[in-house]
Amino acid sequence: MSGAAVGHGADPAVAPRATPSPQRPPAPEQTPGAGHRDVLRVVRDRVLGLLPGRADWVAVRRSPRRDLLAGLTVAVVALPLALAFGVTSGLGAQAGLVTAVVAGAVAAIFGGSNLQVSGPTGAMTVVLVPVVQQFGPTGVLMVGALAGLILVALAFARLGRYVRYLPTPVIEGFTAGIAVVIALQQVPAALGVTDAHGERVWAVAADAVARFVVHPRPAAVAVALGVAALMLLGARWRPGLPFSLLGVGAATVLAETVPVDLVRIGALPQGLPAPSLGFLDPGALGVLLPSALAVAALAALESLLSATVADAMTVGERHDPDRELFGQGLANLASPVFGGIPATAAIARTAVNVRAGASSKLAALTHAVALAGIVLAAAPLVGRIPLAALAGVLLATCVRMVEAGSLWALARATRGDALVLVLTFAVTVVWDLVTAVAVGVGVAVVIALRAVARSAKLEQVPLDQGEHSAEEHALLAEHIVAYRLDGPLFFAAAHTFLLELSEVADVRVVILRMSRVSTVDATGAQVLGDAIRRLRGRGITVLLSGITPGHDQVLTTLGVAEELRREGLVFPDTPSAIRHARTLALAAH
Repeated sequence: MSGAAVGHGADPAVAPRATPSPQRPPAPEQTPGAGHRDVLRVVRDRVLGLLPGRADWVAVRRSPRRDLLAGLTVAVVALPLALAFGVTSGLGAQAGLVTAVVAGAVAAIFGGSNLQVSGPTGAMTVVLVPVVQQFGPTGVLMVGALAGLILVALAFARLGRYVRYLPTPVIEGFTAGIAVVIALQQVPAALGVTDAHGERVWAVAADAVARFVVHPRPAAVAVALGVAALMLLGARWRPGLPFSLLGVGAATVLAETVPVDLVRIGALPQGLPAPSLGFLDPGALGVLLPSALAVAALAALESLLSATVADAMTVGERHDPDRELFGQGLANLASPVFGGIPATAAIARTAVNVRAGASSKLAALTHAVALAGIVLAAAPLVGRIPLAALAGVLLATCVRMVEAGSLWALARATRGDALVLVLTFAVTVVWDLVTAVAVGVGVAVVIALRAVARSAKLEQVPLDQGEHSAEEHALLAEHIVAYRLDGPLFFAAAHTFLLELSEVADVRVVILRMSRVSTVDATGAQVLGDAIRRLRGRGITVLLSGITPGHDQVLTTLGVAEELRREGLVFPDTPSAIRHARTLALAAH
């Protein structure tokens, strides 16, 4: 009743007229535009949740000097890697440096980890090489921008948390496969060959070896192996020293002082390129979208895994996966504007950052600023670096990427883990990374479903016959059988269930105890209905007991056991079903 309250016994005819209270606004569903305001409020809250907050800058003020030193340390390590990955991607050393500067700074500011360092990575170059071959440099820039938009959309959809469900054998398999692919990509530069061809990376490497045999260039091989050996041995001797930079510097000085035939990086312009959106081509969206999805998937996967590794290396640090996706998305939107390639977080550089004592985003931002200073001040010197030296840096990086002990442990864990590991590795090397992850996850899911299906059991259980004579006991044992269904009744286990239940013979009453069924899907419900119809077709009475409300909804929706319900043969618990079965068996006798 609307209006002012009418007291008990009051005359309704003289009650005051109802007036709306000014302190009680209309219900939201009755307010014009309320739905739109709610949507806008949700969007606003989501955006604010992805932007840097006050806590980020509180962490920056905690120990700025240590963060600055850590950032400079990471910049020294990142310089040769940025150059090498830029060259390997096919867009040149300048693109690698631009990516490290622009994407590194944007991801540091907007990302969800205080310790993450972003830039060009080996895994990304594996995906980009075929894109460069098919669409050229402009296509790569467009792919990077599209991937950035996809990552931002994933962040708004809050999908960052689901990367934790990726199986470990898949991660280890594609990591080892990436290491092999990157190593194969370095074969031409390490051999001093510039005109090798092939559709796949292993074909290009084979062609480079064939050309090297005809026209050997031992100087390139010596430089590449020397830099790689210096990095690997030096890391054992003094892990804190930047042996990659020392090796590249020594190779450059050697190439300048000794007359050797080495291919150089080439002239680099000083400073960052002017921003440009000339790469945008709306007509190419449909063609480039599959590549952009692959790049976005890899960026999300590698960045979130790297953030997880950083958390594990520290105490009290926890990244925000959705903010990390948002930061990587903005970084990949900004990088192509300046001519950079798609970027991800880099596990190796992030680990260096953590070990150097970083505690806030200031360290990663310092790394980007330091690299920008190198681009401005030392571009001519960088252009004199031999490509073979960068190949050596990446060869050593590949060796470090492979954890032989972890691979061996996974291979011995179970046959399923070994199969997923080997398949993911092989597909990564022979085809591509995205296909490898899809195959690895698919096989892992099939193996998991097989294991879950095997856990489903149909077990005959004894009946509690109560107070009966020996003759009645024998009669009941002969004509009543109870089965307990344990585990999931779903598509992967339904066929086996049907075969086992269809073999029931020489009984008058079958009790199906459903209380221990953990899951029922549409296939399992239909198979259960089929089994019930087959048993009833042979003159066997079927009783159901212990159906949980959630499972009952599935069975009712699909019309399973409707006749049993009408005939009163569905019971809330097993004892009541057993009592009814006794009555039926004794009455029939």
